[in-house]
Amino acid sequence: MIYNIHPIFVHFPIALLFLYSFVKILPFKRWLPGVAWNHIERALLFFGVLGAFTALGTGEIAEKLYQSEHKLIEIHSTFAGIATWIYVALLFGEIISVLNNSYQNLIQEIKIDKIKTFLVKLENILCSGTFSKILSILGLIAISVTGILGGAIVYGASADPFAGFILKLFGINL
Repeated sequence: MIYNIHPIFVHFPIALLFLYSFVKILPFKRWLPGVAWNHIERALLFFGVLGAFTALGTGEIAEKLYQSEHKLIEIHSTFAGIATWIYVALLFGEIISVLNNSYQNLIQEIKIDKIKTFLVKLENILCSGTFSKILSILGLIAISVTGILGGAIVYGASADPFAGFILKLFGINL
């Protein structure tokens, strides 16, 4: 017998990444300058991405239990993947930044100039305020659509006030 453990694992990464996006987008650093927001953001992002991969894995198991709404599940899965990879990109930028800043400029020690230049440019892009906020907003949208579609899978089209609009947008009739 296969149990649907997906709901157990899906809510934590949603909460962590949702909170990460709000901390990243809103000016908390200006409102509360004495708080180490970079550490908070990195922790939320790291544990949120780990949880997102767990949720993706358990989602594959859950997919076998809901064969009747195949198109809906595929779109839900696609948006879950999009959200996860957006946050992975943000996490990758943070990892490069930590390695470069914490380990005596590790990137500067790389002997191959093209790799060094690429990593520095990638860090500058992914960690820039504007670009990381845009990615956070896109991730937040992708998580929201994923959640709305997940609710529609389990509870139907009336699960969420936005479910009808999102389902109609993708041409899904429940």
